[in-house]
Amino acid sequence: MDQNPYRRKSSPIRTTTGGSKSVDCSPLLPMKFFSSGTMKLTRTFTTCLILFSVLLAFSMIFHQHPSDPNRIMGFAEARVLDGRDYSNFTTIDTNDSDKLLGGLLANGFDEDSCLSRYQSVLYRKPSPYKPSPYLVSKLRNYEMFHKRCGPGTESYKKALKQLDQDHIDGYGECKYVVWVSFSGLGNRILSLASVFLYALLTHRVLLVDRGKDMDDLFCEPFPGMSWLLPLDFPLTSQFDELNQQSSRCYGHMLKNQAINAEKTLSHLYLHLIHDYGDHDKMFFCQEDQTLIGKVPWLIVKTDNYFVPSLWLIPGFDDELDKLFPQKETVFHHLGRYLFHPGNQVWGLVTRYYEAYLSHADEKIGIQVRVFDVGAGPFQHVMDQISACTRKEKLLPEVVEERSHQVKTPKLKAVLVTSLSSGYSENLKSMYWEYPTSTGEIIGVHQPSQEGYQQTEKKMHNGKALAEMYLLSMTDNLVTSAWSTFGYVAQGLGGLKPWILFKPENRTAPDPACGRAMSMEPCFHAPPFYDCKAKTGIDTGKLVPHVRHCEDMSWGLKLV
Repeated sequence: MDQNPYRRKSSPIRTTTGGSKSVDCSPLLPMKFFSSGTMKLTRTFTTCLILFSVLLAFSMIFHQHPSDPNRIMGFAEARVLDGRDYSNFTTIDTNDSDKLLGGLLANGFDEDSCLSRYQSVLYRKPSPYKPSPYLVSKLRNYEMFHKRCGPGTESYKKALKQLDQDHIDGYGECKYVVWVSFSGLGNRILSLASVFLYALLTHRVLLVDRGKDMDDLFCEPFPGMSWLLPLDFPLTSQFDELNQQSSRCYGHMLKNQAINAEKTLSHLYLHLIHDYGDHDKMFFCQEDQTLIGKVPWLIVKTDNYFVPSLWLIPGFDDELDKLFPQKETVFHHLGRYLFHPGNQVWGLVTRYYEAYLSHADEKIGIQVRVFDVGAGPFQHVMDQISACTRKEKLLPEVVEERSHQVKTPKLKAVLVTSLSSGYSENLKSMYWEYPTSTGEIIGVHQPSQEGYQQTEKKMHNGKALAEMYLLSMTDNLVTSAWSTFGYVAQGLGGLKPWILFKPENRTAPDPACGRAMSMEPCFHAPPFYDCKAKTGIDTGKLVPHVRHCEDMSWGLKLV
């Protein structure tokens, strides 16, 4: 008996003349050749056999049809995420057009420094809204302009010296608009997109006040030059005190007739916050834009998405038509161009998505923003959510019991974002305790429950940004009236949400919700003024593509 059962088996090519039979792969040879030359012959034959095998393997690999790149690449393109078929999944490697969002994004960034810039395409369906060639060209030109005039350049240093003067004789190649970080994160994102569009229209360089966290939340959007305002900018210490009574506030100067059209101011403050007055709103008049356009430095403080009113300025409308032939795509394109979460926030997004959303057949987003005073959850809000999602067939009814089981039930993942955990817990309990009428399996998930808004906390804002992005990755979206948080999510995702109308007297409205006319955000505090007639007018009825919002009757939005 063999004392070592794990002994290596002898080679099928025998080198001895023992009595045991063997399987010989070589041709039968006379026994006399199995002498001193046997080992040499064996090595030669084995080498030839190995070489033949290698050649055969290469032949099989490179004999594939050239139109099948995945077969050519072999395991390089293999992707095992969760057991699903990803053969149609968009990848960064396969299509630069998808990676760059149809030309919206510039190439050439260090991808590891900002993973979200080119990875976001992996988590959303391809957008049906393509940027116009004119917008793409305009963005590339702006990027070169920004690099030529941005912080640290000779043009910037020259323009900076003008801030010491009350009036200037002329200005150089570069003019600037400085966005002041102000208000909650949703408001900041929408207002910054508005100011950037204004910069494009007026050939100005956008510089961003970093505030408490702008440099931590977002990656740089422009290649080769920062968009952040340098820390040593001379006026930064005055930003917190800027208001309607500031000496360089445009509205204040107009009101007090302190502007001399013959002299060009070195800088102006534009107060475009929701509490702005009639003189501040003159910013949206063509004649005033002509005067403002001469000033090399503009400091803007706003919490509004004022884009709709830019379309009502005669000097801008033709350019806007060329930039955005699909008028409801302004924030969709500018938001995806400008706002790329930093790697820390992107990690929050991708980890949560893979853990809770990636396996679902359908993803439903429900964004709950409650303006009632007091601790939630509120029953009338829960009733409203249920009425909306069932009527619009976004979520199924529950029943006492089901007569039969569905063999392959559809999985719906419901992503709830709210400061309160009560609404998601209510939905989770309902779909756990009772079966659905359709046989669908409902999973309810809520990333955070912060309790109350904490605008000044970095991690709070990081979670908020992550949740906006997660909502934008859903297939269908329900948002709350008046909420800029929801506006950002719908715009980034290219989604027309169902809007939960604002309750009155703590009673669920009927109907509970309505479908948005477009994915554009609402301008909450627009001017109602006819600049030519010098009188009040309903600016929601001047042009067909600027209408009043569904959730705020006096607001304006693009459709």
